[in-house]
Amino acid sequence: MSAEVFIHPSANVSDKARIGAGTKIWINVQIRENTDIGEYCILSKDVYVDRLVKIGCRCKIQNSVSVYNGVEIGDDVFVGPNVSFTNDRVPRAFNSDWKSIPTYIANGASIGANATIVCGISIGEYAMVAAGSVVTKDVPPYTLVMGNPARAVALIDKDGNRVSRDI
Repeated sequence: MSAEVFIHPSANVSDKARIGAGTKIWINVQIRENTDIGEYCILSKDVYVDRLVKIGCRCKIQNSVSVYNGVEIGDDVFVGPNVSFTNDRVPRAFNSDWKSIPTYIANGASIGANATIVCGISIGEYAMVAAGSVVTKDVPPYTLVMGNPARAVALIDKDGNRVSRDI
């Protein structure tokens, strides 16, 4: 017996989106066509998921996050409120032939509130991005980064505990 998907009446979910069992989609969420969202995710108030986005299982995407085309999120990922993903390195309103730049968030990673993730990077397994950070380059697995631009400050374990400050 599989768990049912919950979609709040105010949400706008394309009938061409794939939503996994047990996922909860809350107030004012918009999910575009050809997205793939795994099982048991929570998409909180005012989340926008662009077309062709992939989100793994058991992810928590907090209020006011926009996940744009080109972003792929693994399993068990936490995305804090107001996180900004980008998908264009040189944005111009008049560039009609731009292409989305891929970004990958690996299994178990956590991204703190108000962080900005510049396109074209990967955030490794169980890595952690501190709140307010601006991530401009790849983050290795099991690494805590913070600042603007984000810099590695510690190695962490799967639970997010610091295991080394020597980076």
